[in-house]
Amino acid sequence: MSALLKNIEEQARALSAEDRARLAESMLESLHTSITEIEAAWAEEVEERVSAFDRGELPSYSAEELFAEAHRTL
Repeated sequence: MSALLKNIEEQARALSAEDRARLAESMLESLHTSITEIEAAWAEEVEERVSAFDRGELPSYSAEELFAEAHRTL
């Protein structure tokens, strides 16, 4: 780790939790797609999955079935 990065990290850790969260979000956005775009894509995905479920295109399982399968797998 470079000295500059270490210094920035130390300064960031001194920030409030809210400011650290904002900084983290900003840093992530600088690497990839914006958080807003990611959230919009997930919202669209959720809507598509719910619609598919409502149309009967996705299977559903009871909690009992899921837990039984988990126990069998373990």
